Amino acid sequence: MLNTKMIGNKIAEARKKLNISQAQLAQRLFISSQAVGKWERGESMPDIITLNALAEILGVDLNYFSESFQSEATTVEPLVKGSDALPSGKQEKKPSWNMSSGNWVDADFSGLKNLHEKFSSSNMQHCLFIGSDLSGLILKSNNVENCDFSGSNISSSRIQNSNLANNLFKDCSMKEAEFSGSYIKGCDFTGADFTGVVVKSGGLEKDTIANAVWNRSSFIDTYIADIVFDGTLEDCYFENCAFTRVTFQNATLINTFFKNNTFFKNKRLKGISFMDCKVDNLTYAFLKNGKADLTGITLLTP
Repeated sequence: MLNTKMIGNKIAEARKKLNISQAQLAQRLFISSQAVGKWERGESMPDIITLNALAEILGVDLNYFSESFQSEATTVEPLVKGSDALPSGKQEKKPSWNMSSGNWVDADFSGLKNLHEKFSSSNMQHCLFIGSDLSGLILKSNNVENCDFSGSNISSSRIQNSNLANNLFKDCSMKEAEFSGSYIKGCDFTGADFTGVVVKSGGLEKDTIANAVWNRSSFIDTYIADIVFDGTLEDCYFENCAFTRVTFQNATLINTFFKNNTFFKNKRLKGISFMDCKVDNLTYAFLKNGKADLTGITLLTP
């Protein structure tokens, strides 16, 4: 009796070795990406005709799907759309693909690389990008909800005019990423590295950022609400930001600038509170000038 979970794992393994998504595989089989997702989760199984097509596309022998097969998926050359065979001595040219302007639900893109601009203007819900290399990714006008990016590299990415809600970014590298005109709400950035990140002309609300790394991080023209900063913030920059129920708790602020915070006139830094925090003299001067409540702050010893 065939084991649906085992076959699903083998399909996922071979697909990821080819660096193609569930949606791309589904497109070649003329089925829905949800069907591929169900196979890989062991909820259903392709029929024998579809298994034959899968073997060609994934570059495996049909025996690869049996429990006794242990070899890697290298027996057969993958099927390339539009060509029956490759000239001897020539390498296969991978087909190009683009997922922009799509509606992706429950898709698994985990472990993929080189996505770059291929998801712009898309609606993505409940998708998995776990452990993916998303460095240099550009998202423009995207709606991203309830997706899991845990452990992914999102460094040097550009997230523009997008809505990000209730997503997991645990232990992600966000180094040198830029969020512009984007609203980020209810996301979990626990353990993320925000070194060199820039957030401008957008909003952060009710996000979890515990144990995150803040170094050379900039917030410009940003609405920040219901956020708790902890750990060390060094060489960080807040310019023209509006704060609502923002707390710095057990935090150390070094060379952290609060400049021209006039987003809401007459309030300035009134939306910030400090609990058991340490700051250097320069940071303290900026906070005092902005009429922040300095309760809970201790000056660092020079």
